[in-house]
Amino acid sequence: MRTVTGRLTSSPVAALLALAGVAAGVLVGYHGLDTVVGCGIPSDSLPSQTAEEWITNADHVVVATPTAEHDANRRNLTKGAIQYQTDRAVTFRTDKILWSSPSPRQQIGQNFDMVSAGWNVYRDSGKRTKRTTADAPRLEPGHTYLLALRRFSGQWAVLGEGAAVPFDLQTVGQGEWCGRALSKEDVARGERFSRKDDHSLEKAVHGQDEQAVIRELERATTELRARRG
Repeated sequence: MRTVTGRLTSSPVAALLALAGVAAGVLVGYHGLDTVVGCGIPSDSLPSQTAEEWITNADHVVVATPTAEHDANRRNLTKGAIQYQTDRAVTFRTDKILWSSPSPRQQIGQNFDMVSAGWNVYRDSGKRTKRTTADAPRLEPGHTYLLALRRFSGQWAVLGEGAAVPFDLQTVGQGEWCGRALSKEDVARGERFSRKDDHSLEKAVHGQDEQAVIRELERATTELRARRG
């Protein structure tokens, strides 16, 4: 797991939100920011930042759009302001497959399902507020994403927080992130304050289209093969 400080200064979007006081507020549980609870402390199931990590660990890299969702995995809480929490079962349309492993654990279909962050529901008011995964998109209908997917225990999931990238209007870095809609200009401002040694695929192709992503994946494949002999 990366440290909080290290990741908040390396991710362009996290740097942007930290500058605006958003990430810092969430990390200390600032009540006025409860629509993005949890955003800021990343944990990857597998390395997920660079193009090489994507092709090493993923089964498929796809452009995908959520088309439907419903509440799942309700968890009732006996104490506190929140009465219960849910996840979301999200159905995605596979818009395009950009890369596939030579031996994927399973082929990806025209549609696939994935569990994503859901909702907090408050005890007194019944108000629903967004829950988010750490330092990553929430994966919401109305937006498009670039996803590095792997089959885990019979379910599709992204490799980690670096493997889900906003991709609205076929533009890397534009769209929903941590429950908020950001433009590529917003993310570009964050890049000026992110770590210089951030070699993530997202940063390498920020503001570009799917062809730039494909080129980076092909380059990583060539370099990896050369090292392996």
